[in-house]
Amino acid sequence: MPYDKNEDDIEQLLIEGVTLHDATEPSTSHGHAQPGDDDETPDSALDTALKGDVQAALALFAEAAQDTATAGVELGLGRHFACVDYCNQAVEKAAQSVSLLRFGHRSMYDHDLRMLGAKVGAPVAIQDEMARLTPFHPETFYADTPPEEADEVISAEQASSYLHSTRSVMRWVKSIVLRMP
Repeated sequence: MPYDKNEDDIEQLLIEGVTLHDATEPSTSHGHAQPGDDDETPDSALDTALKGDVQAALALFAEAAQDTATAGVELGLGRHFACVDYCNQAVEKAAQSVSLLRFGHRSMYDHDLRMLGAKVGAPVAIQDEMARLTPFHPETFYADTPPEEADEVISAEQASSYLHSTRSVMRWVKSIVLRMP
């Protein structure tokens, strides 16, 4: 599919999805025949070129981008834990979008974002940024901090720093997920 990497093309891909076949050829999904297809022969060139699920990766990356934007709003409202919670979610979704693209499925992990980064092939610097956000998974954070104290435990400067880390991870993921075949 021709792709110029401009915002209109990206928006169209996110809204309409990605077509992985020529409109004149029978429809297949990663080489597997769909009901009603006349040709049930796998398309091995497509399987080799695309190990993953491009449309699902784009959708999850879009969710991560939305969570990043929401984190910025929460920071502006002074809800610091909500900001870093959204940062944590954004980074997880972004990394999982890379997993979907590279492996065709989400990677199993135990809320250790550095480990997830390593599984999806993130550079060490990106893994370090991801690791900064691991403590803010709500289950982990609330084990030591009562919910009513959450916003007081994290300063605006700290939340802003975590948002910066999130944006670094998002830039790395964007360079992978939006680099279409």
